[in-house]
Amino acid sequence: MTPPPLAPDAALFLDFDGCLVDIAPRPDAVIVSQALRDRLSALYRRQGGAVALISGRDVADLRGYLDGFAGIVAGSHGAELSLRPGSIDTLHRVDFDARPLHAAAHAAAAPHPALLVEEKPHGVALHYRDAPDLRAFVEGVMQDLATVNPHLVLQPAKMAVELRPGGVGKDSALAHLMTLEPFAGRLPVFAGDDTTDEPAMAEAQARGGFAIKIGDGPTAARHRLSDPAALAAWLDASLN
Repeated sequence: MTPPPLAPDAALFLDFDGCLVDIAPRPDAVIVSQALRDRLSALYRRQGGAVALISGRDVADLRGYLDGFAGIVAGSHGAELSLRPGSIDTLHRVDFDARPLHAAAHAAAAPHPALLVEEKPHGVALHYRDAPDLRAFVEGVMQDLATVNPHLVLQPAKMAVELRPGGVGKDSALAHLMTLEPFAGRLPVFAGDDTTDEPAMAEAQARGGFAIKIGDGPTAARHRLSDPAALAAWLDASLN
């Protein structure tokens, strides 16, 4: 079902990859247009500042792509929070050095050049988009890494498996932001495309708002749009 118009008093939460931008062969190959930057700035003004990004990417990466965005960014599946450009707070309670984890992932992936290791400040992701037949191998590698890093949890994603801190998620990030101004007291709207977004979709709807699934696949969201271009058109319609 097509989502209703975005109310100016709604709290808007947006995923990044596959939602605001098309999925790219590599995380560092996404294309962020000036039109997207302008759209986010206009939405930020229209919603009175109640626009936030909630993504699996780390905050520094997101801020780098969207350097003009004044809103809040929750990164690393809610493990990081940036209330303003230039600030990053850690929200999980586990203090660990991710470098050995990154090294172990690289060592496991080395025999398979088509695999991509994405280093994150609080975890690691192993992508098999260029080698779908290696899915079982990737799942086994990440399960083994999870066994020796019990403070991390497995997070399946589109053509990837990630290890991220336990006790946080996109749903907890949304719930936390709803306690802060200018989000408090508003109805939340969340748009995302992946299984990692489903808890936040359910959270938004449980709070009386609604969620939008971008693309195909099963979802808890009551609304759906076909791709990032369709989401952009829906967002632009609220600005006209």
